[in-house]
Amino acid sequence: MSKKAKTLAVLIGAAVIILIVWTVSTIPEPPPATPPEPPGSTMSYDGNTLSEEKNGRKIWELTADHIDVDVNTQNVKMENLKGHFYQEDGRVVEVTAKEGTYTAESHDVEIKGEVQISLSDGGKLTSDSLMWSNKEGKLSAIGNVTAEKENMKATGDRVESTDGFSELKIIGNATAQKDDMQAKGDCIESTDGFSKLKITGHAHIDKGVAKAEGEQQ
Repeated sequence: MSKKAKTLAVLIGAAVIILIVWTVSTIPEPPPATPPEPPGSTMSYDGNTLSEEKNGRKIWELTADHIDVDVNTQNVKMENLKGHFYQEDGRVVEVTAKEGTYTAESHDVEIKGEVQISLSDGGKLTSDSLMWSNKEGKLSAIGNVTAEKENMKATGDRVESTDGFSELKIIGNATAQKDDMQAKGDCIESTDGFSKLKITGHAHIDKGVAKAEGEQQ
């Protein structure tokens, strides 16, 4: 082999080596392995009870056919529930509904779906939902509310109470009827079984043959 041919062979060999090294060095690295999915963050229970106490007194308890608890937030979802809200004077508000939620941070409760509310002193309410505000100590029946007790019937968009619906505040499209008295207004409040009413905003009262209208009564 001539000197020129040897030199050419060396150059070709070097080029092949360089090509192999470049090819190897440019092969993409395999993607990092996908980390395994974290274990489920929800714990589920059937037929369990959730309750809340304050100053040694039970405020409420809720029993559900099925409960899901978020282990991170401690928020709770409930299905087909029955609950009781206990008043300081011994009266009890009982509620049944399709579903509910408990928010751990605020200790608030929201109950909704075919809400039926029964009072231990004989009253009944129905609404789209029932809210418990822990901070205010307030129960609020919300959406298409109807409240009935003995010869009294009231309706409105929202009914609020801090004593288990013994004293009522009806807000939005409020109406109240007792015996021959009918009242309407933006808001109706009663503290004594609707013997006396405070009506605000577009007030209208019919009692027998007597009528009254105004912005506030």
